[in-house]
Amino acid sequence: MAWPLTLGTISFFLAVIWGAPLIRLLKAYSLGKQIRIDEPTKHRVKTGTPTMGGIMIIGPVLIITVGLNLAALMGNTLIGRSILVPMGTLLTFGILGALDDLAGIRGARKGEGLSARQKFLVQGVLAFVIACALHFVLDLRSIALPLVPTKIDIGLLYIPIAMFFIVGFSNAVNLTDGLDSLAGWTSAIAFACYGVIAYLQGQAYLVVFCFTMVGALLAFLWYNAHPAELFMGDTGALALGATLAVVALMTGQWLLLPLIGLVFVAEALSVIIQVAYFKWTRGKRVFKMAPLHLHFELLGWSETQVVQRFWLVALLAGMLGIALALV
Repeated sequence: MAWPLTLGTISFFLAVIWGAPLIRLLKAYSLGKQIRIDEPTKHRVKTGTPTMGGIMIIGPVLIITVGLNLAALMGNTLIGRSILVPMGTLLTFGILGALDDLAGIRGARKGEGLSARQKFLVQGVLAFVIACALHFVLDLRSIALPLVPTKIDIGLLYIPIAMFFIVGFSNAVNLTDGLDSLAGWTSAIAFACYGVIAYLQGQAYLVVFCFTMVGALLAFLWYNAHPAELFMGDTGALALGATLAVVALMTGQWLLLPLIGLVFVAEALSVIIQVAYFKWTRGKRVFKMAPLHLHFELLGWSETQVVQRFWLVALLAGMLGIALALV
């Protein structure tokens, strides 16, 4: 673990030193967050805070990962092909998120970004390509169950399941990204947990990738701490969620992802429940507001209380997830 932890530290410093210049650049181009009118009124002070901070995470991770695996990538080895999948996921979903952020700032749907239909269509296409790469190129086709010593081969069923996880968690992390530090902390915890799981499996390249992600996320949190100077935007959120799902799929322990990513699942389910119940009852609501973190804010919790309590839940869920991966 010495090498991955060292690289995580290097990733932190590489990312944090260009955080301030990035913020100045985003301000210069007026790339500031647009707050929806239906959000709690105290969120309106965040209007104009630089967004697209996901660039700060994606850049260092790709630079370090490419640098470490250049020979394997050029030689088209199994490790090269393996590390190319999470790298490609991080980059392509980051580009999609950047386009969404730009559309929300300067596009016709100002404050909203790309339509849900447009995003789902592109996410679905990307997820299909990635799932096929996992299945046909890396020969991943199984599921690991706690207390079961051998993995179970699920064949081609792996592809639609992989697509569901990639698209689902991409959007779930995006929904979680609504309070200062919330998505950053919960993502860092989840990647650290899967880094430990990959270490236990002997997947050294994946361990390094996960802790490089953790280092970059901690650097982002330096500027995203309340009151945030920088938001990750869809550039970061869509990329983090999709990449986390890919890492989980590559360990074979993807069944534990809803537990390790419990906060993300709860946030996404709160939106699904709220919308479905609203339509079914023609106007009634289960939560004061969705996603879930907004419900607790309206109950009187401060932003800091919500974030700290949610990441404590994420930490405990991650610990339990690692425990189940060991049995």
